[in-house]
Amino acid sequence: MVNPYNTALSVTIERWPIAGHFAISRGAKIEAVVVVAELSQGAVRGRGECVPYARYGESPESVAAALEAMAPRITAGLTREALQTAMQPGAARNALDCAFWDLEAKKAGLPVWRLAGLPAPRPLTTAYTISLGTPESMARAAAAAAHRPLLKIKLGADGDPARIKAVRDAAPAADLIADANEGWTPDNLAENLTACAAAGVTLVEQPLPADNDAALAAHARRIAVCADESVHDRKSLAALKGKYDAVNIKLDKTGGLTEALMMAAEAEKLGFQIMAGCMVATSLAMAPAMLLAQRATYVDLDGPLLLAHDRENGLQYDGSLAHPPSPPLWG
Repeated sequence: MVNPYNTALSVTIERWPIAGHFAISRGAKIEAVVVVAELSQGAVRGRGECVPYARYGESPESVAAALEAMAPRITAGLTREALQTAMQPGAARNALDCAFWDLEAKKAGLPVWRLAGLPAPRPLTTAYTISLGTPESMARAAAAAAHRPLLKIKLGADGDPARIKAVRDAAPAADLIADANEGWTPDNLAENLTACAAAGVTLVEQPLPADNDAALAAHARRIAVCADESVHDRKSLAALKGKYDAVNIKLDKTGGLTEALMMAAEAEKLGFQIMAGCMVATSLAMAPAMLLAQRATYVDLDGPLLLAHDRENGLQYDGSLAHPPSPPLWG
């Protein structure tokens, strides 16, 4: 099919310094490396941002190459709908899917939420992440953020009960989400969940490795458990029944907003609560996720708050209250 608009694709790798450092059970980093896909039809441009994740075999270079390989098909008239089968779920498809949504919105002069048949987005309270560290360093970080209503504490190392208690003592009024990033084992699961319950933790995210999470089905617990690394797109949902109570939907895993919205609907039918999550990235990555987050029980879209600076026209954050994007940013 010939594309009458001669859509062009450009791909860039960008590096955004993190304020301090960001640490989870798999390691630490001092910058967010993102890949931006931009589609243009004349003067009209649409953008999408993704974060390549080594956990899934992605690198900035491999993602950029996968996007650039799509350029001939885009010029030939590839649509957002056809993209869903033309590329596999993952970061590259996310950037391109969100760029298509942005381009469609700017061509139509309508916001993405209208094009998608969604309600108008409203401001939402996001979690704020406390990086993995010693109990003392995490307590200091939690004390500095104790005014925020929801904290997400990174765990997944020996001595996590002490970290949990230290954070709770430092931020007694905040709701807490604990994220182990696959760092616990079936042997210490009960001890760590008991510590979370004692501290009043609301949700525990991905306590066990994705390929060794069967113990969750047999473990009686008082706290809801959320899948992250164990869930990707709609196809992965059915296997989670009985093990998880909630699923963390991230656009970099689903391969874009299109699949994320369908996945959220399917997750709800299966009885899962929804977390709208993110990688550490700029507001361009958060903007489409804000539409998904409108139906989420838990919102974790604090990526720009962790950066030394955000991109122009970024999301407005009033403390932990994230506002919907403006058209110059996305959508």
